[in-house]
Amino acid sequence: MFKDPVFILALVGVIFLIALWISKVLHETLTNQAQQIIYSLGFLFALLGIYRIFVNAGDLGIILFLGSIICLLILIVGIYKNNNLLKVTGRGWFIPVFFIFVLRTFIYEPYQIPSGSMIPGLIVGDFILVNKHSYGLKMNRIGKPFFSASDPDYGDVVVFVPPHKNVPYIKRLIGKPGDIVRYENKKLFVNGEPVEQKLISHNSDKILLEETFKGSIRTIRLQGLSSSYPEEFSIPENHYFVMGDNRDNSSDSRVWGFVPRENFMGTGDLIWMTWECWTCLPSFTRTGFIN
Repeated sequence: MFKDPVFILALVGVIFLIALWISKVLHETLTNQAQQIIYSLGFLFALLGIYRIFVNAGDLGIILFLGSIICLLILIVGIYKNNNLLKVTGRGWFIPVFFIFVLRTFIYEPYQIPSGSMIPGLIVGDFILVNKHSYGLKMNRIGKPFFSASDPDYGDVVVFVPPHKNVPYIKRLIGKPGDIVRYENKKLFVNGEPVEQKLISHNSDKILLEETFKGSIRTIRLQGLSSSYPEEFSIPENHYFVMGDNRDNSSDSRVWGFVPRENFMGTGDLIWMTWECWTCLPSFTRTGFIN
């Protein structure tokens, strides 16, 4: 995100316009026309920056943090210079921006399911809440938490940044550091122990199974029961093995490897809305906790 020249241009533009606005307020040279021009340009630069954040799958939390700092600086300047307009503006923006930053960074962050890799539990268009304090508190998506909590556990629906791409993924946690995971004939084995499977339904080549392992129960989907070449993975220290519940349509640890501990963002806790297409109406029929 910070390597994108267009985003940097937008960020510098916003900061310059804010500095210009503060200067004109302090020198009492802010005319209505100048204020309208500054607001319009600032709005355009902000839209451009937000657009580039989504294009680059950037972390909006960093922008909220920077926004909080800027609002706080406006408030401080207003107090120091005893300027009511700066004080009111700084306080009026700092409180909501900082509140959203804290809420999104440390408590819950909204996330949209982008693919069908977690069918049947999660479908494309599901909007979920990610519990950001499941595994500790941290500022960035990648990095060690400054306040540690529990480690990822078997069966967790985890949101993380994979090792090959700076975009959040959501999968099921299958193996922990030191485990040996084997996948053979569409059956899972962890440290030689088979993961129990129970047939739910068999419709054409779509098969739904209930999997149970170490207290974790989930529903997975297979496409047929044809044999598959055995794959075995030895998980290194501080790394984890993840798979999609839609086993035959998931790019996961079988393809791009293990997930480092510091790459976990949190757990998927709740579906709060489903919006499958732009021409569809949002639906709340799937609202509920994620298993």
